[in-house]
Amino acid sequence: MEAGAVADSFLSGACVLFTLGMFSTGLSDLRHMQKTRSVDSIQFLPFLTTDVNNLAWLSYGILKGDGTLIVVNAVGAVLQTLYILTYLHYSPQKHAVLLQTTALLGSLLLGYAYFWLLVPDPEAQLQQLGLFCSVFTISMYLSPLADLAKIIQSKSTQRLSFSLTIATLLASASWSSYGFRLRDPYIMVPNLPGILTSFIRLWLFWKYPPEHDRNYRLLQT
Repeated sequence: MEAGAVADSFLSGACVLFTLGMFSTGLSDLRHMQKTRSVDSIQFLPFLTTDVNNLAWLSYGILKGDGTLIVVNAVGAVLQTLYILTYLHYSPQKHAVLLQTTALLGSLLLGYAYFWLLVPDPEAQLQQLGLFCSVFTISMYLSPLADLAKIIQSKSTQRLSFSLTIATLLASASWSSYGFRLRDPYIMVPNLPGILTSFIRLWLFWKYPPEHDRNYRLLQT
């Protein structure tokens, strides 16, 4: 096997392994909801936006004929849908959850209708869908920046997940490298902010370690 093929296989495997590891961090939230039979302290929107992101990238993978994208995002969409259904089951505000889900999935369906009905050229479909996926992914990576500012202000990393930070860093680095190998900017570029925000989070863990959190809370009391 040629060195290039080996590198491609290695990167593909890394993308699958690290991204599914990142998605599986939601299993702790799933167990918490099942154990407490409530959705206290669990945020719903990340499940929903990640599910939409998975479905969009799944479509891009199918259009591009990329097995790595297809496998990762098909499994990711199933997991996120499971998290959404569990949240809906235990949430006391089912109407609001259903409204958000319907609105976002409706927007996704309108996007599908646009791409398949109004953009007949497959190459144009690929480029426009890739651009949409890229912008959506970048917005997801940059959306927690407001929370990072709150963490600096409170000097507490209690709201951050260390395991999710590491998984995001590895997954983002793998996809950026994979996109570089494929010469696909739609895959490479949107994962660069994921690397950046992961390093910022790691710096916050170093700056405000859990022991520092406990001391800070004691001072506050």
